[in-house]
Amino acid sequence: MSKMVKELIVKDFQRRLDGVSDALLVDVIGVDANSSVELRRILREKDIQILVLRNALAKRAIEGTTLEPALDEAKGTLAFCWGSEDFVSLAKEVTAIVDGGKYKGFEARGGVLDGERLTAEKIKEISKWPNREEQLSLLLGQILGPGAELSAALLGPGGTLASQIKEKAGDEDAS
Repeated sequence: MSKMVKELIVKDFQRRLDGVSDALLVDVIGVDANSSVELRRILREKDIQILVLRNALAKRAIEGTTLEPALDEAKGTLAFCWGSEDFVSLAKEVTAIVDGGKYKGFEARGGVLDGERLTAEKIKEISKWPNREEQLSLLLGQILGPGAELSAALLGPGGTLASQIKEKAGDEDAS
């Protein structure tokens, strides 16, 4: 490959990763062509992008970015995976595909989160964290819980008093 072609590939990769701060590295060696097409379709439906690039070219493309630590100890052919609604969702999707075992040869090898290099074990651990949607629902529950208790505390005695008044009013009508 000529130097000019390599430079064009590096620039294209830089353009694609513009704004990406977190990504996973996955191994796709051993995935046959038909399975690869199916896997890419599944990932695309979940708004996850995957790009295979030689490590030397990838290192040049991500030099000086938050993604740089991802390739510090990388060996062999790897693909960058990024996208989804948040990093935890990305890790959950990739881990689910790996654990499914349908795509032999597809495995998470590492990644980078907030400029910190991740191992495959750490990715598996992150996949068990609550994603953004789950965190928002937990937060909403924590915010609404005390309000519901306060409302019940304020309305409870008033409701009791109102029922007693209604009962007494009913007793007087009967006599």
